Amino acid sequence: MSESDDTTDGSTSTEEPIENDSKPVETDSETAEGDSTAADEDGSPDTTASERTPDTPEDAGVPTGSTPLEVEGLRRTFGGIVAVDDVSFDVEAGTLTGLIGPNGAGKSTTFNLITGMLEPDAGTVRFNGEEITGLQPHEIANQGLARTFQIARELEEMTVLENMMLAPKGQVGESLWRSVMPITRDEVREQETEQLERVWEVLDFFEIDHLADEYAGNLSGGQRKLLEMARALLTDPDMLLLDEPFAGVNPSLEKRLLEHIHELREQGYTFLIVEHDMDLIMNNCERVIVMHQGRVLKDGTPAEIKESEEVIEAYLGGEV
Repeated sequence: MSESDDTTDGSTSTEEPIENDSKPVETDSETAEGDSTAADEDGSPDTTASERTPDTPEDAGVPTGSTPLEVEGLRRTFGGIVAVDDVSFDVEAGTLTGLIGPNGAGKSTTFNLITGMLEPDAGTVRFNGEEITGLQPHEIANQGLARTFQIARELEEMTVLENMMLAPKGQVGESLWRSVMPITRDEVREQETEQLERVWEVLDFFEIDHLADEYAGNLSGGQRKLLEMARALLTDPDMLLLDEPFAGVNPSLEKRLLEHIHELREQGYTFLIVEHDMDLIMNNCERVIVMHQGRVLKDGTPAEIKESEEVIEAYLGGEV
């Protein structure tokens, strides 16, 4: 399984903001490629970061110092190839934890095992104290563990707004009889109104509200990463697993993504990030887990990782 599927920015994106009659608050922003912040007439940003930040879900996060994610003895083989071999680690609540390693180290396979995309041959995964090993991806997401992918998986023939409206869980309108019965239709409308307000808050937070009526297939690679992270946030997660969120993203959007991640972390969200850019991980994460040949090679602070001869040899191709 390849671990270095990079997203490219070959697709086009709109350069003018799109008028959205359904938006509850009018904007006068004009943004090209989603790389600049909306501004007032005097050139200053129209909102501060804190004003753009969406409300933290009531059930988001767990007490700081606890370990919402606990991975123990994970193993997965493909034929005669051992992709993940006795991997164990945990992630502390409210932290940015990096998961790094050379190509083929088993990082994305580990993500897939944690989130139910693959079933482990051995080992257990616990989230918020409950075992989630073997659960389906949607069941794990419903428990508050959301993820993104190396290659964004938006619905290309739907608009950004439509993609976002599909994300919230527990939508009563998904039941046909609730949508058509007079006694329940008001409940469906009320929930959809609330969800639409929440969607606009998150779109504004990620600064892609001007793209709401654009088809997702027309977005640039960086804009797709923003959309995917925005959709994940709408599931009201406690923790987000980000699989190479910066691959194929231009420096301007990379900076914005990092700012959003740090803002969300300050609200109490927990992150586990797979990334090939070692400097980016070292400069932004409190803790780093290094994988090599399917195993955890080193687990420690960025300073400890930088000083590890084993890690240096692994990245330089030496024997460990």
